[in-house]
Amino acid sequence: MSKVDVLLGLQWGDEGKGKVVDYLAPKYDIVARFQGGPNAGHTLEFDGIKHVLHQIPSGVFHEGILNVIGNGVVLDPIIFQREIEDLDTFNLDLKKHLVISNRAQMIIPTHRMLDQAYELAKGDKKIGSTLRGIGPTYQDKAARKGLRIGDINEPNFLERYNELRDFHLHILERYDFEAKLKDEEEKFFKAIEVVRGFDILNTEYHINQALVDDKKILAEGAQGSLLDIDFGSFPYVTSSNTVAAGACIGLGVAPRNIGEVFGIFKAYCTRVGSGPFPTELFGDEGEELRKLGNEFGATTGRPRRCGWLDMPALKYASMINGVTQLFMMKADVLEGLEQVKVANGYTHDGQSTIELPLYMESENFEVTLNTLRGWGKVQSNNFDELPDGLVEYVKYIESSTNCPINMVSIGPDRTQTIFRN
Repeated sequence: MSKVDVLLGLQWGDEGKGKVVDYLAPKYDIVARFQGGPNAGHTLEFDGIKHVLHQIPSGVFHEGILNVIGNGVVLDPIIFQREIEDLDTFNLDLKKHLVISNRAQMIIPTHRMLDQAYELAKGDKKIGSTLRGIGPTYQDKAARKGLRIGDINEPNFLERYNELRDFHLHILERYDFEAKLKDEEEKFFKAIEVVRGFDILNTEYHINQALVDDKKILAEGAQGSLLDIDFGSFPYVTSSNTVAAGACIGLGVAPRNIGEVFGIFKAYCTRVGSGPFPTELFGDEGEELRKLGNEFGATTGRPRRCGWLDMPALKYASMINGVTQLFMMKADVLEGLEQVKVANGYTHDGQSTIELPLYMESENFEVTLNTLRGWGKVQSNNFDELPDGLVEYVKYIESSTNCPINMVSIGPDRTQTIFRN
């Protein structure tokens, strides 16, 4: 019986998970998304083509791989239709290679309107939502009010949709939010027909049978561990469990059936939206790193905040995920810097610590930085021939996390990927 390998981000998202899934996919029979929704933006680059996936798993470009949208995902039919149409040019047999869990929660148009209303009401305390309706959809799931994808094939679907929509409209009235629904509902019901054209299954049975049949399965996470609803920088977090344990709930897999846990992180840190960011660089330094890394959100286009690698946060994320292998992305962005800095601890209320506090935005919270030498351009795709400064950086991170770095990415394309033998 095989195991499910899990691939996820260890920072605040945007670590480069899409590229790694695309690179690893040929080794697997199934690639399955286990949480999140259209707030994700997984960028893949190959053969001079750049493509961003939001809800569809990143194994979709490889022939013979089944892609599963798991029960832990929240699916927006309108964005799903748009993604399908955007993939038309690649001549993929999507109806053969993509299935959807009947238990996945559905985003309806008023969910997005609620997201906007809630964020506007927060004023200066807004959390930086992508406004895709993710939070309100998970909220309805927890309140047992939500619609699931399997409901579109039930005889009372329209009745249940209208009931949920009217409930949302009542809330929106209280927020004095004008809901313009006609065009959105027209798009929504057209998109529902597109979703109906795909296999909507009890995917948990399919995945567990695949394990019995010794098939290889990769679970693909979205966002990042520091945005986890329980373990992230609350309240500036997403609405789902982004950590490895979320793969069990989001796919219907027992914990004993989890195998490798691949932890993806950037050689530095970025964050989109509001929330604490201890190592953030401001002014020219932050702008230079943003330009070097082309740090703009794949989903929203917003400029990302940039800063040095936060080692206590990386150790924390590695610990709660049980990471077995680390993959470092965007090492090329730091090429040419004379010095590279890393946070190696915090001072909180006058006490030194390497533990993440409950809140990191306290006035009594400071970061201690360690300075390492930089490195020049990577000239070889051989892991053993990395520049000396980058080798030292890799060893420093490995010794701090007690976990091996088995891959270093030096560019966005599939070919710019260096694996340790």
